[in-house]
Amino acid sequence: MLDQSRRSFLKTSAGAAGLCIVGSSAAGRALSVEEFGLSRVRLEALPLASVRLSSGIFRDEEEINARYLDSLAVDRLLHTFRITAGISSNALPYKGWEEPTCELRGHFAGGHYLSAVALAYAGSANDVLKNRGDELVAGLAACQGKIGTGYLSAYPTELFEHLAQGRSVWAPFYTYHKIMAGLLDMYLLSGNSDALKIVEGMAVWAQDFMGVFSIDQRLRMLRTEYGGMNEVLINLAAVTKKDRYIEAAHLFEQPGFLDPLAARRDELEGLHANTHVPKIIGAARMYEVTGDRRYREIAEYFLAEVLTARNYAIGNTSLDEHWTTPADQLKGTLAWTNAECCVGYNLMKLQRHVFGWTGESRWMDEYERTLFNCRLGTQNAQGLKQYFFPLGAGYWRAYNSPEESFWCCTGSGAEEFAKLADTIYFRRERDIFVNQFIASTLTWKEEDLVLEQVTQFPHEQGTRLKIRSSRPAARAIHIRIPSWTTAEAQVKINGRPIEAIADPGSYLSIRRIWQDGDTISIELPMKLRQESLPGDDSVVAALYGPLVLAADLGAGPADGSMRVIHSGETVPKNLPAASPIPKVTGTKDEDTKQWIQAQPTAELKFVAAGETEKHHLIPIYQIRDQRYSIYWQTRNSKPHA
Repeated sequence: MLDQSRRSFLKTSAGAAGLCIVGSSAAGRALSVEEFGLSRVRLEALPLASVRLSSGIFRDEEEINARYLDSLAVDRLLHTFRITAGISSNALPYKGWEEPTCELRGHFAGGHYLSAVALAYAGSANDVLKNRGDELVAGLAACQGKIGTGYLSAYPTELFEHLAQGRSVWAPFYTYHKIMAGLLDMYLLSGNSDALKIVEGMAVWAQDFMGVFSIDQRLRMLRTEYGGMNEVLINLAAVTKKDRYIEAAHLFEQPGFLDPLAARRDELEGLHANTHVPKIIGAARMYEVTGDRRYREIAEYFLAEVLTARNYAIGNTSLDEHWTTPADQLKGTLAWTNAECCVGYNLMKLQRHVFGWTGESRWMDEYERTLFNCRLGTQNAQGLKQYFFPLGAGYWRAYNSPEESFWCCTGSGAEEFAKLADTIYFRRERDIFVNQFIASTLTWKEEDLVLEQVTQFPHEQGTRLKIRSSRPAARAIHIRIPSWTTAEAQVKINGRPIEAIADPGSYLSIRRIWQDGDTISIELPMKLRQESLPGDDSVVAALYGPLVLAADLGAGPADGSMRVIHSGETVPKNLPAASPIPKVTGTKDEDTKQWIQAQPTAELKFVAAGETEKHHLIPIYQIRDQRYSIYWQTRNSKPHA
């Protein structure tokens, strides 16, 4: 039997409605049940510095990423900035998108890298990377001082002049945003006050530059990708309390893109996905800072529409970096160039914002889907990152080279794997929301509370929370009961089951006086289900709990140019055509358990009954070197390429 469709669920589910369990500190006392809603409440993430990952797959990925960041040299990162500022440099420049002739140079070297090391410091107290960031900030300050106008980039202002003149240019404000964001992260997450001075100088320059153009000319210039300039400027306004940066942020708004979304119209076909998701993140921040609800309505509609009408099962979207089809029509789009990884990263950022406004569990369900299926697994053991997430059958994972690629997805991946703990716990005043099931420890010093989450999820179908505190305290702990679990989900307090539990797709609220040593055990049974490809219900993906299952189709290419791309190109050369989608004996309307069986002696391993052979399945995040397919051609339907 098929689950309720994602589109129906996201469009209709209240998400936050659940159960509030109110009890005394003694287990076994009578419990009352009441409706629980958060639609008018602002939630916020617990600071990244207060959460530490415990042993497990997420900490392993965090440490791999840190080692890659540590391998990069500050003088090489600074090279093109120094050359642009007229400061001599003998360092060997990096290649790919950091090549001295590339029009995006500086996006990683002075932007993503700073954000990543600042996040690494906040998330794991990595002083080595903090010192690298401080050294890089000092070098950038010297470059800005030498230029003398507040401007800072790894390329001259000539590229902005090309933009104003309508001449061909890649995306100068895109890189400018990345540099500003990296500097602001260094200030906010590692306390580097010089970084704030630099970013304010950059902001003033950008406002002065854009402010002289007519509306028509400015809107024409904004047709060229500009990253999240509106977001970083509104963030700067929030930090400095200076209204001029709100005014500057408005200079980077496009009514032609935002107005249809405000009217709840999907006019996304033909647009470049990762150009536009950051603009919506900026709209979300504009709502949070100014209170203008129109921006909130835009962000909520956009997010729900992309997740339900334009997303693949892995929790990401796009073909050839674009939305190439009408809504709900992804038939025939499975290819190598699916799901640019930056897009998934930015969708997750947007999900965090919308969850903070609503408290609705559906957004954390979707965050989990993208985290496990589209982010985890996109970094290899050397810390190299994917650009595309191929969904054509028979393809494999390919990664950037250590020093010759520096794609946008190299940068967003470096940030992602430095902040894996940033969404596990949220708060509302003294209450805690447990959003993700990841082994970790929250230390909330202001509340004299330590909350340890002990789990091997998803190998373990549930988690345990342990409370440590020097004094009893009354608060609610809200636990996500995900939409993918079953009616057999169970919660125990100090070993005793509670009498009622929230429905899947909501939060369970347990309000009581918590004592040192109290425990909460959560059992979340997983089940097999299938989801159709939007626009083609004969093609389905199989899931187990939140995990997309992938068929192991045999070994992928050996190490070489098909596996690691040693250039700024994002697709291997001489790429073969995709294989036919594997056929299975099941139908689109059949219970998934009729054609997929769990192996009884192994964790998270399954066997699918194909028409001509059996296929072995594992979660997509466990696919490393194999060729794979996550989609299946069901019986009694025509095959698709």
